[in-house]
Amino acid sequence: MSFIGIRSHHSLSSFNFKEDSMGDECCSIQLIDGDGSFNDTGIEPFIKEVKLHECGLSYAVVSIMGPQSSGKSTLLNHLFYTNFREMDAFKGRSQTTKGIWMAKCAGIEPCTLVMDLEGTDGRERGEDDTAFEKQSALFALAVSDIVLINMWCHDIGREQAANKPLLKTVFQVMMRLFSPRKTTLMFVIRDKTRTPLENLEPVLREDIQKIWDSVPKPQAHKETPLSEFFNVDVVALSSYEEKEELFKEQVANLRQRFFHSIAPGGIAGDRRGVVPASGFSFSAQQIWKVIKENKDLDLPAHKVMVATVRCEEIANQKFAAFIANENWCLLEEAVQSGPVAGFGKKLNSILYASLSEYDAEATYFDEGVRSAKRKQLEEKLLQLVQPAHQSVLGHLRSGTLEKFKEAFEKALNGGEGFSLAAHNCTESYISLFDEGYSDAVVELANWDCSKVRDKLRRDIDAHVASVRAAKLSELTSSYEAKLNEALACPVEALLDGAANETWPSIKELLQRETESAVSGLSSALSGFDMDAEAKEKMLSSLQDYARGVVEAKAREEAGRVLIRMKDRFSTLFSHDSDSMPRIWTGKEDIRAITKTARSASLKLLSVMAAIRLDDTVDNIENTLTSALVDTKNNAAVTDRSITTFDPLASSTWEQVPPAKTLITPVQCKSLWRQFRAETEYSITQAISAQEASKRNNNLMPPPWAIVALIVLGFNEFMTLLRNPFYLGVIFVGYLIVKALWVQLDISGEFRHGVLPGLLSISTKFLPTVMDLLRKLAEQGQSPATNYPQTNPGAESKGFQNGSTSSSMSSSASSGVTAPGNGIEYTSPSKEE
Repeated sequence: MSFIGIRSHHSLSSFNFKEDSMGDECCSIQLIDGDGSFNDTGIEPFIKEVKLHECGLSYAVVSIMGPQSSGKSTLLNHLFYTNFREMDAFKGRSQTTKGIWMAKCAGIEPCTLVMDLEGTDGRERGEDDTAFEKQSALFALAVSDIVLINMWCHDIGREQAANKPLLKTVFQVMMRLFSPRKTTLMFVIRDKTRTPLENLEPVLREDIQKIWDSVPKPQAHKETPLSEFFNVDVVALSSYEEKEELFKEQVANLRQRFFHSIAPGGIAGDRRGVVPASGFSFSAQQIWKVIKENKDLDLPAHKVMVATVRCEEIANQKFAAFIANENWCLLEEAVQSGPVAGFGKKLNSILYASLSEYDAEATYFDEGVRSAKRKQLEEKLLQLVQPAHQSVLGHLRSGTLEKFKEAFEKALNGGEGFSLAAHNCTESYISLFDEGYSDAVVELANWDCSKVRDKLRRDIDAHVASVRAAKLSELTSSYEAKLNEALACPVEALLDGAANETWPSIKELLQRETESAVSGLSSALSGFDMDAEAKEKMLSSLQDYARGVVEAKAREEAGRVLIRMKDRFSTLFSHDSDSMPRIWTGKEDIRAITKTARSASLKLLSVMAAIRLDDTVDNIENTLTSALVDTKNNAAVTDRSITTFDPLASSTWEQVPPAKTLITPVQCKSLWRQFRAETEYSITQAISAQEASKRNNNLMPPPWAIVALIVLGFNEFMTLLRNPFYLGVIFVGYLIVKALWVQLDISGEFRHGVLPGLLSISTKFLPTVMDLLRKLAEQGQSPATNYPQTNPGAESKGFQNGSTSSSMSSSASSGVTAPGNGIEYTSPSKEE
């Protein structure tokens, strides 16, 4: 169960608890009081309470230092969910934190301890007592993995406010007392103004490096770089009072960086010399003892200190007066909306006036301090006006860039060459920028505009490159589309007509269209002033594209080769030389026609088997012919008693690389087998139709039989002539037989053979006779009229019976052997 306690600055042994929004407890303790006494009795219970002794090396220590009333405790409470006491702004600005307080961060892994240091430059301790400030800062650097240096944004560049003298002393003493720990120094810039962090960070890093270079070092660390001792990081936060929500959001994002801070890649991932958690309290006591006994932390001379304070006050007054200057305010407001004519001249006048006033008031103080503070004032003023100057340059750069884009586009639309237009416009508008910059120069700053100028040139070059890439892409796409249109359909038509001249024709077409496209593109690229290598690369790419179109179309057609083969076979087999459908009368040589049609289909397969755009020669057609068409070879393959080499039992063709192979030998064999199976039905049907035609032509008896009938039947014929009654009976019989012949469809039934015809007629004979008798009976019962009515139902029924008989007859199958072909064809059953 957690509880909330009230922190007291008078009890060293007491520590407080606070529960954060996540339910984790946070407790704090005063580690060192305002008099410099270490809390020996209170630290051990604190260590046990936060269970630090269980962490081993998996813990981190964070501390914060900075000017008094700069919001250190507020930052820590929002950042780590601690309960450090914060200043009540309504009661005035005064010292809130005395000594050093420590707390456990809530909700952060691994276990993280944070120390809140007493603010520097506080009026409660006075002007002559800064030893504790330096001692506490040195202690924080000695025991902490991460040190937050809290500073106001407007104080950057000030010698004291930026903690520069403090850091200088700490660096010097720390190197003499302690081995390097690789501490992370995180400068937290508070109440960030409009000055971009990218402009503030280099200034801080440069100042820290200068401090490090100026510190006397022992011989062992003469050449040791700053990065061996410290990692420097810079972050910026908005004002807590004016932009509270934004401040909290930024702090929440910063909080995420402290999760797993000691892991590789974390904020303190490369720390060294870590003390185990169980020895932290003893180590901290010894470090503080060494710091307290050190005699090198002397205060500056009183004279220098007075000069420092007074000159700084004067400088601050002049800085404040400059900020309130009406001319400056108007100038600053004007540059927000666009470039200002005469900006440099107006600003230089205001700056020189402010510095002249400082020189007049600080003339009697120490020259070194006076000059240093004047330099600081100058730097602060320049830092203040730099955003305005950057805004002027930004407007100048963006305006120049937009004008360049318009002029460049106009030149291209006017037909001017790309390279010439780009060069002329670039030089013209870079010169225009230089003219505008000369009007905005700040004499005191000596700022280099080369970065802005380089940025403008990079933007111009990027725009030119973008337009260039778009134009080149448009050109390439245009010629690729033309090639695709010129090649795809003609190649498909040539492959469909597969013959010996197919691939030479395709090659000639490809060469002709490619040369035309390459010539056109080469002429179009002349205006881009391209180097020979890049131009050749684009032309080569276009040639490769054309070849790719042909190869892609060939592969596409190869996927439909079986359909093409069957279409070609059907065309040649079912149509004569005049493209008229064949009528199988019995005189056609089906064997020869089949061989011709299959040979043409095999020719198509051999053409589609490989891509032949080069001058290489292959024997694919001969191989396929010998393996698939040659009768002797087929007989040898089907004879299992003879073992022969199958030329199609391979996945590659001789003299044909795999990349150029469209259909492998094994696939050709499979396709041919499927092709034969799917075309045999047409051959069988042709043979059956031819045999049926022959039977129909042989219904009349031979001449000798007719002569024999006349000679032998002469007496019977004379008898019929003498007795007409016999003629009537025969005529009636003829009518009955004729009716049965029509109803039973005798000729149709025997089309498929004698036995199937007899079986079919036997099943339909009796129903047909009964149907005829029923019709006769109905005709006899109906009244005689001039226009007798037929029975539609009977006729329909008779038609249905005929259909049924025909269906049953056609369901039979027969085996037909083609004479002299050597191949037996079986007619499949025909189902209705």
